[in-house]
Amino acid sequence: MRFPFMPSLACAGLGLALLAGVARADEYVDVLDLPAQRSTLAQSSPLASIARAGQRLVVVGQRGHILYSDDNGKRWQQAEVPVSSDLTAVRFPTAQDGWAVGHDGVVLHSADGGLHWTRQLDGRRIGQLMLDFYAANPQPDNAPLLEQAQRMKEEGADKPFLDVWFKDAREGFVVGAFDLILHTADGGLSWTPWNHRIDNPQSLHLTAIAAVGDDLFIVGEQGLLLKLDRQRQRFVALDSPYQGTFFGIVGKPGLLFAYGLRGHAARSVDGGAHWALVSTGLPVSLTAAGFADDGRLYLFSQSGQGLVSSDDGASFTPLALAQRTPVSAALASGDSLLLVGSRGLQRSALPAAR
Repeated sequence: MRFPFMPSLACAGLGLALLAGVARADEYVDVLDLPAQRSTLAQSSPLASIARAGQRLVVVGQRGHILYSDDNGKRWQQAEVPVSSDLTAVRFPTAQDGWAVGHDGVVLHSADGGLHWTRQLDGRRIGQLMLDFYAANPQPDNAPLLEQAQRMKEEGADKPFLDVWFKDAREGFVVGAFDLILHTADGGLSWTPWNHRIDNPQSLHLTAIAAVGDDLFIVGEQGLLLKLDRQRQRFVALDSPYQGTFFGIVGKPGLLFAYGLRGHAARSVDGGAHWALVSTGLPVSLTAAGFADDGRLYLFSQSGQGLVSSDDGASFTPLALAQRTPVSAALASGDSLLLVGSRGLQRSALPAAR
């Protein structure tokens, strides 16, 4: 049955729809201004990164969730976080001072070992910060830097930070999508863009930053490998054996190990001057790595496979894992292994190689 069109009812319906839309608009709160909600499911929600804050463990993940444990991962509590943005990385250079970064260009700081967090920076301010810096400190190639800064300002808080590194409680870097890189020398009270101090003319994503000894490295898209030249105060490009994306880099004295797409990995034993590809036997992306206390290197994939190396990453043996869930970060400590990923936390004894 068809009903006749009635203008008065149509207008009334339109008016109600507009009023409802206004009400919904009034109710909208930016995730950068919305504190993370407490949830009993936080431990099983997607998590991205794990770090030690002294003896405490701290993990970060989706919707601003930050959890901490004081018993090596057996029990977890949720921290107070001022944003609901998805978080991607966390680092603690001291037992008390830590930083977490994530989507929407957010940078968080904790001064009490991860129990409480404050927002130091977000993507709504980064574009203007860059514009102000390059207007006051023109570089030889200033025009493209100003264009990039203007574009960042116009596009707003849509670019994530993907990793964070701090030397101590004062000096550190945050890196992310489209060559996003900022430096602080005062514990995050102020930030300086370093786009003019990095060999990344294509503005490739910077996916990870890590220190090995006194050296600092960044990896990214299209095989990007960078090393900080401290004398020049510039991240300089290294010759790369692979042209796909690297997702992470770890190391210890005498060894650098980078890993990424489709099972690709590379190692260097001379500080990054030369690299060799490593056969992992996996066709899927490698997303997490870490060293155990005995020096063995553990490697994990987005599909939940685990590998272990006893020869500094030259070769790997599959691990016998009780569960296979996607892994974003791993921490081997003592005789236990803690994995975090899209299904939350997984704690187990260190598995044996098959």
